[in-house]
Amino acid sequence: MSKQVTIIGGGVIGLCCAYYLQKEGYEITIIERGDITDGTSFGNAGYVSPSHFIPLASPGIVAQGLRWMLSSTSPFYIKPRLNLDLIRWLMTFWKQANARTVEKNIPPLNDILQLSRELTSDIKNELGNHFRMQEVGCFMLYKSAAIEKHEIELATAAAKLHIDTKILNAQEVQAMEPDVQVDVRGGVLYPIDCHLHPGDLMRTLKEHLVKSGVKLQLNTTVTGFEKKGNTVTAVITSKGKFDCSQLVLASGSWLPVVSEKLGISILLQAGKGYSMTYEKVQRNLRYPAILVDKRVAMTPMGADLRMGGTMEISGLNSPLLIKRAHAIYNGAKAYYPDLPVEMMPKEKIWYGLRPLTPDGLPYIGHHSKYANLVIAGGHAMLGLSLAAATGKLVEELINKKKTTIDVAAFSPERF
Repeated sequence: MSKQVTIIGGGVIGLCCAYYLQKEGYEITIIERGDITDGTSFGNAGYVSPSHFIPLASPGIVAQGLRWMLSSTSPFYIKPRLNLDLIRWLMTFWKQANARTVEKNIPPLNDILQLSRELTSDIKNELGNHFRMQEVGCFMLYKSAAIEKHEIELATAAAKLHIDTKILNAQEVQAMEPDVQVDVRGGVLYPIDCHLHPGDLMRTLKEHLVKSGVKLQLNTTVTGFEKKGNTVTAVITSKGKFDCSQLVLASGSWLPVVSEKLGISILLQAGKGYSMTYEKVQRNLRYPAILVDKRVAMTPMGADLRMGGTMEISGLNSPLLIKRAHAIYNGAKAYYPDLPVEMMPKEKIWYGLRPLTPDGLPYIGHHSKYANLVIAGGHAMLGLSLAAATGKLVEELINKKKTTIDVAAFSPERF
């Protein structure tokens, strides 16, 4: 078997695939449309969260989403448009958002989350903690009785999966955040969760891979493929042709665009998220937190603070909607009234695209159409949480090993 692998996509998933494959002696080329200095892998909240074991497509999400769709400042927004791929995705999402499917999907999602949490710590130990990883847990904070009830139910479900939780009242939460006022009813702390600076992780991985001999073909767009029978033999790009022995598609929200050139239809939509990063905050948070009522994520990164959120399904090339960033800021101030930060100007607001499958599970596995193809994508808001495990599983699939966990639930052909 050839020891040459071509990876399309230089986000955190693609880099983690390369990380584990190069350890096994593979010769790797990464083809990336950008330059690995920005993108969804850089501006996200930085969570590695085994606590996020409930798939996105869950009971009640459709009804809630329909209510939120009426407002472009809501946490969830779909830009109205006639688009066949979007309609197919929405119909499949609606069918998947039921209790039976969620119960079926929780165990495999929990398995891959737990594996990835362990492997992320291994990467920190092997490469050095150059990405500010802190293992202090993450809060789920709430202001209303209804959300409190729901979060305590989730904590009970987490306990059944042997995930430790701590349920705190408002005074206990405030005692853990002595530097800022916290206006909440209470919160659930998940000690197993950790957070890091995703941009620093990307830079650390990139530097390590280059030193390890991985070739980075940057600012390069895939335009087609050469095939022979059921094998992909070359990737055709804007900068020439690259021979291919083993192929990994890890192109994030562009996965359907790339897979279509192979004659493969992938159900996936891009969900835009926004973030704002404040440097050297005088009175900063000590714990990362998801502000559940407002769907806002808060992450202290050393002296810096990042706030982010929203899910906007509006296509790959839609512009930034400033109202949605305002909603994130207002949500943060509702929970932390005296947090010493001001709303950022538009030019400093970051946004990126998260690849959403219809059931909330990623696509990880071989595709029956080509013998040398592995797909790794559709990680939604869990890209960073699942990156290490995805990389390890892809290495095992290419090496034809028994995978560390069962990957059947992640089949790219399940829809």
